[in-house]
Parts: sequence; C-alpha cells; structure tokens
Amino acid sequence: MNFRHLRLAISVAETGSFTRAADICCVTQPALSNAINQLEEELGARLFDRTTRSVTMTGFGELMLEKMRDSPS
Repeated sequence: MNFRHLRLAISVAETGSFTRAADICCVTQPALSNAINQLEEELGARLFDRTTRSVTMTGFGELMLEKMRDSPS
C-alpha cells in the first residue's frame, strides 16, 4: 500500500473535496483521482461516494480513515 495514496485519501476525507485536497497536496485533481482509484482497487472497496457536488466517506472509508490515522507515520 502506497503511503502517498493514503495521505491523499486522508486529505480528501478531511476537506470533503477532491479539488481542495489536490490543491493542498500540490497535485493535479486527475492525479489525485487516479491515486484514490488505485487505492480503492487495491483495497477492493470504495472509500468515497462521489457526486458532481460532493464527496462523502463510505462506511468502509470511515473504518479505513480511522486505521490510517492510527498508523505510525
């Protein structure tokens, strides 16, 4: 599991926005989306529910966010 992908997922969760998270992490929005998609594929489950206006965590995403935050840096 790629640490960078985890960091990006945490940023999306905290901001509630792929665009804002990309700005904060100094990456393009498409690169961030690709990283999240790769992470979700690796985990075998979606972390976020996406609409054109909002991003919310799935139940699985909430559990993973808790685990990601508890992980040693």
